[in-house]
Amino acid sequence: MTSIQIGAQALLGGFGNLLLRRQVFIRRLQWGIVAGYAALLVVPVVLPLPASTDFIWTNLTRFAQFVFWGLWWPFVILATALVGRFWCGILCPEGALSEFASERGAGRAIPGWMKWSGWPVLSFISTTVYGQLTSIYQYPKPAALLLGGSTFAAIAVGARYGKAKRVWCRFLCPVSGVFGIVSKIAPLHFRVDPASWPAPRGRPDAVNCAPLVPIKTMQGAAACHMCGRCSGHRGAIRLAWRKPAIDIVRGSGRMATGWETAMLLPVMLGLVPAALTWSGSDWFLAIRQWLVEACLDAQLMWPLSLRLPWWLLTNYPAASDIMTIVDAVSLLALLALSAALATLAFGFPLAASAWILRNRVRPMHHLAQSLIPLASASLFTGLLSLTISQLRMDGIMLPIADDLRSALVLAAAVWSVALCHQITGLYDRRFGRRLLATCLLALPTLTFAVGWAAFS
Repeated sequence: MTSIQIGAQALLGGFGNLLLRRQVFIRRLQWGIVAGYAALLVVPVVLPLPASTDFIWTNLTRFAQFVFWGLWWPFVILATALVGRFWCGILCPEGALSEFASERGAGRAIPGWMKWSGWPVLSFISTTVYGQLTSIYQYPKPAALLLGGSTFAAIAVGARYGKAKRVWCRFLCPVSGVFGIVSKIAPLHFRVDPASWPAPRGRPDAVNCAPLVPIKTMQGAAACHMCGRCSGHRGAIRLAWRKPAIDIVRGSGRMATGWETAMLLPVMLGLVPAALTWSGSDWFLAIRQWLVEACLDAQLMWPLSLRLPWWLLTNYPAASDIMTIVDAVSLLALLALSAALATLAFGFPLAASAWILRNRVRPMHHLAQSLIPLASASLFTGLLSLTISQLRMDGIMLPIADDLRSALVLAAAVWSVALCHQITGLYDRRFGRRLLATCLLALPTLTFAVGWAAFS
């Protein structure tokens, strides 16, 4: 390594050790974030809905909406892609509260059902769909119910299971699966060197890894919360640079599971784009029109007029915003259709590519990991549209924002194709087979990116 690289590695290692020494300060910072989080979540509920003349800087409800959906959600995704899961380990209020409750809780053993790998996928789908049905981005009550309910569940799980652990974060958090996937492209991680791990003498020292990561055998950074508590442990762990996405090609990506593929294909590349753009979708309007006509032909009026409580479907007459049963069914149909199309569009090329490579270990799930840059970019740019739309409501225009979003997704698609080609080389070095396998996945990847750029 050059002297610059050595200096950068030393600087990073020093920052990791600083996190270890400043755990008391980090705890205080977490409690400050908890206080701000609670205020922004609860206070807008008792305030009247903002009027069209209210702005982000003059109305607390608008300000809270911008903080949660214009800043927090999109830029936590960006930060996770750039530096890993520092948000989870240092700043997340749910994680801090769950660990606090676990320190003083019953300390019971974690039940087997809770360790099921499918919970992050199902919980993310559930919260995403529920959020759209109740218009969580526009109104404070559903935001308080969903985010507050998640926080309450995190505290309850912490109070019952584990001892000073983040059981909720490890197994049940609705966004832990997304954060784990996105963090695989981050160029930072806590590097573990098992070979230099010395044999313990006397009573072994221990590190409280709150998210329950087996740090000695940790591969990749998908589960690591980057809290710094293990920095320098036995001289074998330190914060370090790595080649971006190397975790996908040669790290934990090689141990990819079907649930990670499920999070990528039908969810991040299917359901999420539809959930963020459904209100202006021609498909949604077509499905809704067909259902309305079917109800009229059958003389069924209640699906067109029945109003459900706001905690089931959007119901704000004062804002002229009411979601009927037909609207809800149309939305659910669109989300299901988008998830199915994404699964088929990417699933068949993945299966065909894996068959072409003809390896003893079928590389389908590993190849699917190459789509992480595309999925991460589409998620971030889709969420960034919330930021842009909120600013535009207040007269703040960002003229090149849409072009930059499109360029980012296109660049991520090219990166995904390059990663796919690297992964194929691990299973078959014959140029013809590698090229064919890569091209099969490149077609839907680039098509998705071009479509996103054209219609976002």
